[in-house]
Amino acid sequence: MRAFFRLTVPRRRLSERQIERIRTIQERRRQRLGQRAERVLAEIDEVHAEEGLVVVRHGANLAVEDAAGRVHHCLARQNIGDPVCGDRVVWQEAAPGQGVVTALLPRHSVLSRPDYGGQDKPLAANLTRLMVLLAPRPEPSEYLLDQYLVAAELMGVEALVAFNKLDLLDGDGLAAFRGRFAHYAAIGYPGVWLSLKSGRGLAELTALLEGETSILVGQSGVGKSSLVKALLPDRDVQIGRLSRATGLGRHTTSATTCYRLPCGGRLIDSPGVRSFRLGAIGLAELERGFRELAGLSAGCQFADCRHDQEPGCAIKRAVEDGRVHPQRLANFHHLAAQIENTAARY
Repeated sequence: MRAFFRLTVPRRRLSERQIERIRTIQERRRQRLGQRAERVLAEIDEVHAEEGLVVVRHGANLAVEDAAGRVHHCLARQNIGDPVCGDRVVWQEAAPGQGVVTALLPRHSVLSRPDYGGQDKPLAANLTRLMVLLAPRPEPSEYLLDQYLVAAELMGVEALVAFNKLDLLDGDGLAAFRGRFAHYAAIGYPGVWLSLKSGRGLAELTALLEGETSILVGQSGVGKSSLVKALLPDRDVQIGRLSRATGLGRHTTSATTCYRLPCGGRLIDSPGVRSFRLGAIGLAELERGFRELAGLSAGCQFADCRHDQEPGCAIKRAVEDGRVHPQRLANFHHLAAQIENTAARY
């Protein structure tokens, strides 16, 4: 009977110094690879650089549309910033259908939200309109709505509020729902009342989006996907075109995407706005974000008035005489407390 033996060699344990040395070697290799890529990119003839629009962003992959409407799969050079959908960029062709983004052009607006580390992360650029979608169900949140409106004010873009799924309400319910949000129209935010089942309000909304670069935001379940399909009857065609150009395939539907609207504008659909919170702003900026409060505080008795319990508060007087809705002031106080708590942590 033959016996078989296997020689087992004990595994040598690495010291911390050896582990650190291995890490250093690997990091040097990564740096050399990155530098080699940068040298290759630098050799591309910059004479042929042209301007383009980022229409898809998925991780490091960008789809850039040129002046003729052709789409090119691009990567971005290091240290140029963080290109996002809606950005105007300088890019160069590296191969047929492929290119390199070499510079970001100045943005006139950018929608950001804080990441887990508290740093602002851009979601979309060069917007001219922010559209907030609400519905009777799920229960609408004026607090979330006010955060979006503050973001629009601080970006300097127009905001509108669209109310969807009106077919869920009867006469009295619809009247109550309209009354609940009537004060937003009174301070200058246009409202559009929609029923996608009947097509009600769709023509009015399309007219407001004409020629604009808009982004659609709102709570989950309010019908954003259905509204996008209604506004973009050729959405599947556009997705197919972008998928073929970028090679992203099914990822195109989950990436932040800038679509062409039939009315001549553009609509940015971003999964990044499913949850939203304001970034690092101060109390003065927050006050400026509530358009009906901006300027009123100059009439307060105290320069550092918090518009809460202080005597001689002009904003509290405005609430009493109906010029400021009490829910708006309550949301202002809630957001101010969040800003102070965040500042205390950092």
